[in-house]
Amino acid sequence: MSVEANVQKMIDDLTAALADAVKHDKGNSAAGTRVRKAMQEVKANAQGIRVQVQNDKNN
Repeated sequence: MSVEANVQKMIDDLTAALADAVKHDKGNSAAGTRVRKAMQEVKANAQGIRVQVQNDKNN
């Protein structure tokens, strides 16, 4: 998958998590769990993108 497609997927995932973030701010603890899960996935995807870009730079 291209770097552009990966970044767009992260943006889409964060946009989807925004609704749960609003619910969490209103006191819904289950929504907070979903937000934490989404953030963990974004973190892993970001690391993958960093590695891919670094490898592209070195080759």
